[in-house]
Amino acid sequence: MSRVSMGRRATLYLCLFAMLVFSLLSACNNMESAESGTVVSPSSISILAPLHFPQQPSKEIMEEIERLTGVKLDIRWVPEGVYTDKMNTALTTNSLGKVTFVKFSDYNLVKNAIRSDAFWEIGPYLQEFSNLKQLDPAILKQTSVDSKIYGLYTERPSSRQGVIIRKDWLDNLHLNNPQTLDELYEVMRQFTYNDPDQNGKQDTLGLVDRNDLVYGVFKTLSSYFGTPNNWTLENHQFVPEFVTPQYMNTMNFMKKLYDQKIINQDFALTSKEVQRDKFINGIAGVFIGSMTDVKRLSIEAQNLNPKAELTLINRIKGPEGYKVWSIPNYNGLYLFSKKAIATEDELRQVLEFFDRTMDKDVANIMMYGFEGRHYQLEGGKIILPEETSELRVQEVNPLYSLMIADISNKNIMEVAQKEQLTSLADQLSKDNESFLVDDPTVSLSSSTYDEKNMELSTIIVDATYNYILGNITAEGFQKEVERWRASGGDLIIKEYGEAELGIEK
Repeated sequence: MSRVSMGRRATLYLCLFAMLVFSLLSACNNMESAESGTVVSPSSISILAPLHFPQQPSKEIMEEIERLTGVKLDIRWVPEGVYTDKMNTALTTNSLGKVTFVKFSDYNLVKNAIRSDAFWEIGPYLQEFSNLKQLDPAILKQTSVDSKIYGLYTERPSSRQGVIIRKDWLDNLHLNNPQTLDELYEVMRQFTYNDPDQNGKQDTLGLVDRNDLVYGVFKTLSSYFGTPNNWTLENHQFVPEFVTPQYMNTMNFMKKLYDQKIINQDFALTSKEVQRDKFINGIAGVFIGSMTDVKRLSIEAQNLNPKAELTLINRIKGPEGYKVWSIPNYNGLYLFSKKAIATEDELRQVLEFFDRTMDKDVANIMMYGFEGRHYQLEGGKIILPEETSELRVQEVNPLYSLMIADISNKNIMEVAQKEQLTSLADQLSKDNESFLVDDPTVSLSSSTYDEKNMELSTIIVDATYNYILGNITAEGFQKEVERWRASGGDLIIKEYGEAELGIEK
């Protein structure tokens, strides 16, 4: 080999060595940049989110969302029935991820943490994002704490509450859809004692409930009786729902169901999962709660018994006509931890992800799944075939709890055709708008409520269950109400009254 050839080869090796060193140095610099928080987009976003379905969303859909958004999602899906406990544990142990969902019914539990600077105020940043800046100002105001915006809201209709009922059982017993409280009672009684499944055994229940006075049976049933939604305003003074005669009438109705064994005897200890299983297994014929659960319950019930047929009722006439309790137009918020999100730039990166989920490509995957597998597209509109409904329930629907402001998001494509039960649930939820019972304290603030509501609500929850179970009398229930008043309840009433009048403390 000539000296020239050897020199050229040495030069080539030197160049390759230099390129290798440069590459290694660049990789080290990129790693250092990532560690210092100067990366363009976050490599991972940790999220605590509720799971309303037995299974998590499709892995393929999650991977596609990650690909489109350029974000690695570290989502801890927690079953809805235990979500409040898990969220509270993470909050009290200061072990929250970057993003935490807080249910509307739990929001007051975290307001003290918000005021203690545990979460980012995101209001000043929303205008930087094309989708987030279009969030509904009225809903944002409902979610505000001390006039500041801390969360991105998940949008919901004002009320989806109603009665899911076994239509095949009604037909077997030659019964019509119940339209009044008396008729509802009679249906549940016959479902218990008149062999609605025609198996020759007395092994059914009229109603199945769980250990939740809000999203279980009690609150919806109480609104049929005309009970106020948490509070009512009488003679310029706020009155809690549980001191009204309508609340007592509801407890008496539930006590009657319990005493006559029309309801599951362990309802005060039953989880949502067990409640659902009793219904889909044909143990009970009435399920009172969110009507949008009907398609999932129908699929699972028919998988076990092809003859099972469900229908929906939203209008149950009570002593004061048609009534149903409502929520504000959000059912929860995503909050952003200051401990887990160290800088404003990192906060912007996390907000950018949520903004991106509202874009057309990501939002429609989260809402409908994949074209051809989960839905069809005709004339620019979505077709949701009956034959793919089970796939959507299993693979797509669990993602709904991750979507923000989806009802008003104009990037979500219009549905031209839905499954029959889903369409009926949407129709009846819209009909509920005509007889809503609102909570008059939603936009008001009480420092005592924010501080002590968990302790105080436990008094009333326990007293309500104990009355229904026959462990205390009406006089005993009244004593618990007085204990609630003395423990801070009267202060809450006073503070809400001052807030209503605009009195500064």
